[in-house]
Amino acid sequence: MALLDSSLAHTAAGAALMGGWAYFANMSHPMPAPLLAALVQGALTAGLTFAMKRLQEALVARLPGLSGLLVPPLACAVLSVAVLSLIHSLAGTPEVLATLALPSTVATLYACAYTFRLWTRQNG
Repeated sequence: MALLDSSLAHTAAGAALMGGWAYFANMSHPMPAPLLAALVQGALTAGLTFAMKRLQEALVARLPGLSGLLVPPLACAVLSVAVLSLIHSLAGTPEVLATLALPSTVATLYACAYTFRLWTRQNG
């Protein structure tokens, strides 16, 4: 169970997987576009995963009842889409929508699952 609670494990896995996805989503474009998209996405995923995990832990602990289950994943989904859209647009990622499709979906599912785990542990 320690691995499931490890911020480092969550962060590293997210960065590697989503960076790889960004490379794949942009590989029809000439280099260095796919590589840049992968590096940007990997770094963003690492930072966002760490921030979202901490945000969920704080919100679940502070929000009473059902709001502690619903608000954290919603906040994480909005944060993830907003930050990824902005930074990829600024970085010139050619396939922004394709690049964001998987990471945004995974981030939202991750937020739902992790929040549920925290919430049931607290409200058991």
